[in-house]
Formats: sequence, C-alpha cells, structure tokens
Amino acid sequence: MNILGSLQQLGRAFMLPMIVLPAAAIFSSLSQLPWDYIGMPQLTVYLQAASHAIFTYLPYLFAVGIALGMTGNALAAALSALGGMFIYVGITQTAVPEIEPTVFIGTLMGIISGFSYERFKNLRLPEYIQFFGGPRFVPLFVSFISVLFSIFMIGLTPYIERMLEELGNIVASGGGFGVFLYGFVHRILVVFGLHHLVSHVFWFQIGGYTMADGTTVYGDLPRFFAGDPTAGVFMAGMYPTMMFALPAIALAIIHEAREDLKPKIRKTFMYAALASFLTGVTEPVEFAFLFVAPYLFVVHALLSGVIMWVTYELGIRHGFSFSGGAIDFIVNEHLATRGWLLIPIGIVVGLIYYFLFRWAIDRFQIPTPGREEGSHLDEWAGDIPQRAPLILQAIGGKDNIVKMESCITRLRLKVANEKQLDIAALRNLGAAGVIRLGGGNVQVVFGTYSELIRGEILNTIQRDQQQVLFSSPMQGKMIALSEVPDPIFSGKLVGDGVAFIPDKGELVSPVKGEVIHIYPTMHAIGIRTPEGLEVLLHIGIDTSLLGGKGYFKAVVKEGDMVLPGELLIRFNLQQVRKESKSLATPMVITNSDLVRSWRFAPYKTVKKGQSSVMSVVLKEIQVGGERP
Repeated sequence: MNILGSLQQLGRAFMLPMIVLPAAAIFSSLSQLPWDYIGMPQLTVYLQAASHAIFTYLPYLFAVGIALGMTGNALAAALSALGGMFIYVGITQTAVPEIEPTVFIGTLMGIISGFSYERFKNLRLPEYIQFFGGPRFVPLFVSFISVLFSIFMIGLTPYIERMLEELGNIVASGGGFGVFLYGFVHRILVVFGLHHLVSHVFWFQIGGYTMADGTTVYGDLPRFFAGDPTAGVFMAGMYPTMMFALPAIALAIIHEAREDLKPKIRKTFMYAALASFLTGVTEPVEFAFLFVAPYLFVVHALLSGVIMWVTYELGIRHGFSFSGGAIDFIVNEHLATRGWLLIPIGIVVGLIYYFLFRWAIDRFQIPTPGREEGSHLDEWAGDIPQRAPLILQAIGGKDNIVKMESCITRLRLKVANEKQLDIAALRNLGAAGVIRLGGGNVQVVFGTYSELIRGEILNTIQRDQQQVLFSSPMQGKMIALSEVPDPIFSGKLVGDGVAFIPDKGELVSPVKGEVIHIYPTMHAIGIRTPEGLEVLLHIGIDTSLLGGKGYFKAVVKEGDMVLPGELLIRFNLQQVRKESKSLATPMVITNSDLVRSWRFAPYKTVKKGQSSVMSVVLKEIQVGGERP
C-alpha cells in the first residue's frame, strides 16, 4: 500500500468538510451589523445562531465529508459515518453526559466508514441474504463498530481531551519557534498536497476552550470563532504570505518576463496574484517557480515560517474559515487581536519578496514563465470543454485512470501506468505542475479550475462518441491554419486542421494509420486512420518546386502501417527555409465532412510526437475506415 498515495487521499478528504466554514464566518461577521436600526434586531441573534450551529455540528460535517472524500462521494459511506456519529453520541451521553463529540471523533468515524466502504463495497454473500451485501453491508458493519468504539471511548475520552489540551500547552511552550516550525512544514507539504494533514491537527485538535455555555471546543480555528483571545496563533501569520508575498512573486515574474511575452504573462499572473490576495489560493504562483527553482521554494518556506514567528511575537491573533486571503481578513477582523498590524507587516513582506525574487530570477537565470516561449499558466476557463479530451489523452486515456478526484487546486489521480502520462502535454494544456507520489498516485495542479476539469473529463468519458487524437508531427511551434501564408490552406479549401513551424528536419506520424500516398517530391504524405480520416501533411509552402534537389527523403512507403511518433520523412531544414515561401507545415483532414467537432491545444511550442495537440469527434461511428 502506497503511504503517500493514501495520505494525499486523506488530505483531500479533510478539505471537503471545510467548505462550509466560510458561511459560518460570514454569518458571524454579518451579525455585528446594526440590524436594530432597520427594525430587525432578531437578525443578529439568528445570524449568530447560524454561525454557532455550524461549529456545533462540525464533528458531523467532518465525519460525512471525510467519508465522502475517501470514497469518491459514495453515499453509503456518508450514511454510515452519520449513523456512526449518532450511535456514538447516543451511547456516550447516556453514560457520561459531559462527553461531547469533537472533530477528532468525527474524523475517526469518517476514516472508519471510508475504509469499510472500500473494503466491503464488492462483498458477496449467499443469495438469500445478498440484500445486505455490497455497499448495503457498510452501514450495518459501521453501526456495530460504532457501538464497540463508543463503549471503548466512554473510558478513554476524558484522557484524550486532557491529552489534547496538554498537547496544546506543549506546543504553546515552544513559543515563536514552534509557530515557525509549523509555518515551514506547512509550506513544504504544499508541494505534495499534504499540508491539510498538519493543518488539521493544529486547527481542529490542539488546545481547548470552554465557552460561556459550558461547551468545550478544540483546535485553533474553532477556538478563534468561539471567542478565545489566545487562538489564531497558527493562522495569523499566513495572511502576509498569501495577501502580499505571493502577489509580489507574481509581480516579479511579470517584470522579469520577455517584452514580447509580457502582455500574456501580465494577464495570467495578475489573475493568479488576485486569487492569492483575495482567497489565499497560492499554488498557481508557487508552482510557477517550484520545479525550475526548488531551492527558492525552500527559501520561501523558511520565510513563511519567519513571518509566522514575527506575528506571534507581536501578539497578533487572527483566523480564517478557509484561507488567509483578504476576504477572510475583512470578514473576521472583528474577532482578531491587533489584526491591523498584518497590513504594514504584509507591505514590508511584499517588498522583500518582490526584490528577492527579481534578483534571484535574474541572477540565476531561472526560467520562470515568460522567460521562455510559452507559459504553463493560462486564462482558459471558457476553454475547459475544448481541452478536457486532450487532458484525458495526456493522462493515458480512460483505461489508465483507476481513480480521479479533485480538490481546490489539483486533479488527484491514481493511474494504472505512470509511464503513459505525457508530462509535457499536461504542462502545455495548462498544468502548473505534475507531482508523482508513487504507486500510481499523481497530482496535476490546474489551479481553481481542477473540479471543472474533472467534471468535463467525466463527461468526455461518458459521451458515446468516437474520437481521434492527434500528436505533433514535428518539433517546433503549432499555429492556427489561418496563419499559413497560402490561401488554399488558410482558406481550408483542402481541409481543416492546424499547422506547424518546424525547428528540426523530421516529420513523424501524428496518428495510427496507413500511408496511402507519398508525393514524388516527398514533401507531402497522406495517411488514412482506422476510422477513415484522411490526413495530409505538407512540409512547407510551395515546396513542390524543390523536387529533384534531394531535400526530402521518405523513410516509409505507401501501404506501410505507422504509429504516432513514427518517423515518416527527413528533410533539409536550412535549405527548405531558404528556398521555399514558408516553413509552415499544415496537418489537415481532407475529408472533414466526417468530423462533428474539433478541439485544439494552445498554439505554442510543441515537441515531436507530443500527444494532445488536436482531437476530433466523428459524426458517426466508423468501422475499419468505411461508413456503416
């Protein structure tokens, strides 16, 4: 069993129940408004009650959310977790009324239910009792486990509660260094998507606070919203990093970009900076330099820890419901202690980060986006339906997917064969980074569009349509067919498709198929796919006039079967560039009437044989190249 893979799934599961917390924070903030001035004094009470209710039932939300997150939204697991919580509360409060359900108990119940579902979802029983087999067995099994667990916890819970409080005291005794260490580790674990695990312990487990009504809450986050003046230690220091440091890095990347690429980079990273500033979503910026300068990320993690240490020493206590962005900062400011100091601290932090990163990028020639052709980040929300089939191909197709989930910023996959992943294609399609955790567990960072991408990929898999996927036939840059300096191709009189500007004299097959025609000059070749599509590859413009000069040499012959990436033609790049009108090389489908829809990857640099540059959906199922 892969440990990192299991932890990444658990980390994602921890995030699911937290999506309701922003509502609690907003209700709490709105309750501070003077509703009595407009004749609605009871609204203050109602909003406070709504906020309090979310935190009161937080253990149940964690039980259900973690069970759903661990099982890919299996309702039987969620029902089992909820039933288990009811049993726990019923038994423990019957025996010892002072025992209250905690997030820790909800977490355990969610894990038990999720594990039980994965273990028993395919259980087969004798036919006469098979009604209780499969997923229906899970609630029954978890119910019995919950009874035993609850009885066991009656005697153990008081000790656990005292242990959590003592653990809080131990952590507090570490002072600023303990907070620094937490900030550093939290930032490092972002790389693996496991930062939710360490956050869960500090935010929802460590330290206790008894409210006026006698209810005890545990963890830095619930204590903060319950009014504990000492809470917020492990959250306050994140505001300067997310609101100022990461936007400053984005600004440094923009200013260090090449002049010709600055307009696009500016748009892309201004959106990324805004996302970090407002919502605390940092991965789009962090992954822009993580893989090209990992040592710089370590420096960033150390600085994040130092910032948390400084806020601790200054007595700043602030919290958030989701993440340390400006929205949470404003909404929760009324509960903070010296929270206003985070703004001047953040400005100083932003200046330090901006000049540090500009110096590092220039001094060490770090290839951040905009310093080389293309950018891994793009503003492409409206293009998700177009790219999803190409992303599916880049992760090896539907048969390579064992499990696919998503969290706020990542597509979390378990694949059958990691070798089928096309990392370059995924980056070309918008991924900020690809992380391999071993055992087939992979994370692809697409930013906040990850959930939409997952949904569109599932739609693509479920659609009963036949698709043909195209790889790049050469190394160079992909361009739109309309940019080809020839009216016959740009006007799509031959067919529709894309074109390429080569920087290497090799043409390879973009698809599986049969070579049906090679022009005598060898400057063009035709391939028929098993689905019946006829693909024309034409090297350069007006290159038919170069026949007899030996600039082109075919390494296949008519009738040969070829695979994607297989070499078709070698050509003298320098001579063709010198003597032809253009190097633009169209790849067109000449019988485009068979195609229902087209999808193209971004027009940017491609590698020879790179998958996922174009896909088409056929109008009807083709069999062996013939219409049924």
